[in-house]
Amino acid sequence: KVVSQSSQLLAPRAVQAVKTLLADDLSARFHSVDLNFIRMVKSVGGTIDDTELVHGLALTQKVSKAAGGPSKITGAKVALIQFQLSPPKTDMENNVVITDYAMMDRVLKEERDYLLNLCKKIAKTGCNVLLIQKSILRDAVTDTTLHFLAKMKIMVVMDIERTDVEFICRALGCLPIASIDAFSASKFGFADRVEEIRSSDGKIIKFTGIQSPTRAVSVILRGATKLLVDEAERSMHDALCVVRCLVKSNFIVRGGGVPEMECAVQLRKFALTLEGVASVCVRAYADALEVVPEMLALNAGLDSVAVTTQLRKQHNDGLKNAGIDVRKGCIVDESTVTVPLLVLSSLLQHATETVCMILRIDDILRTR
Repeated sequence: KVVSQSSQLLAPRAVQAVKTLLADDLSARFHSVDLNFIRMVKSVGGTIDDTELVHGLALTQKVSKAAGGPSKITGAKVALIQFQLSPPKTDMENNVVITDYAMMDRVLKEERDYLLNLCKKIAKTGCNVLLIQKSILRDAVTDTTLHFLAKMKIMVVMDIERTDVEFICRALGCLPIASIDAFSASKFGFADRVEEIRSSDGKIIKFTGIQSPTRAVSVILRGATKLLVDEAERSMHDALCVVRCLVKSNFIVRGGGVPEMECAVQLRKFALTLEGVASVCVRAYADALEVVPEMLALNAGLDSVAVTTQLRKQHNDGLKNAGIDVRKGCIVDESTVTVPLLVLSSLLQHATETVCMILRIDDILRTR
């Protein structure tokens, strides 16, 4: 992989991120880990070594400072709203006709009083961090509203994507608020500190010390170019999946084609004790398992037939740990590659179930 030189840094980050999601009870550690609670934030700039693990939430949106609002809050009470803090609009087929300046002043005063009333209701609940979902109908917030919220020392984060709402609610332990009438402290999320930090290509908002029973982790991936950051994200996701497999099943086996070849050898021995169709099926299953080391040798640029034959001979001779070393380009007696057992067992189970399903097909009806 492109980021293989930074594996000593990224691997501990992946392990620590998964361990954070595990329950304190050791009896629950064998449960599956939900990777949806791990958010990867990409930031172009710096190096891979600057990758950071945040025990909380990280957002790429910016804090609104148009009216001089705060950018750092201690003892945050976070609310996520899905309604607009802007003056109401008329229906599409209706118009408001203003004939003189007195009517215009009255409209502006009504709008100002309306927005001030909304802000007062928000501040009355004790909210000091306000997340506003992005709106496609009209402006989610106006400059007047930002001015009122800044005077009330409320941090405002706008343009929260609809796809991020569920994760933010699960991470902060808050509930989305659809109207001002439903705005209450019971739907807030709580964090010890919310601050905006500067990165190479912009700013990132960090929520730390989240007081929620639901654990959440954010990984801030940094790199010199967008290609490098994207590759780091793919590598980190692969590492998280591997650690999740080890959490669910705490066993590893040797790689390099070792388990597949050993299973094939043992199945051939077992086939000798059977008769008829059963013996043929077991031998065919063993032949299918040998495809894995054969393809591994082929992808490494080796002679697949010679390598597979030699590997089969060594396993027949009792060298159960013999496998293919891609870097050395040969077969070694003790393969140093390790693979989670869950990966191999799931592979065999799904492949077997697929073949059984295909064999149950009696006929295929072609339609145009």
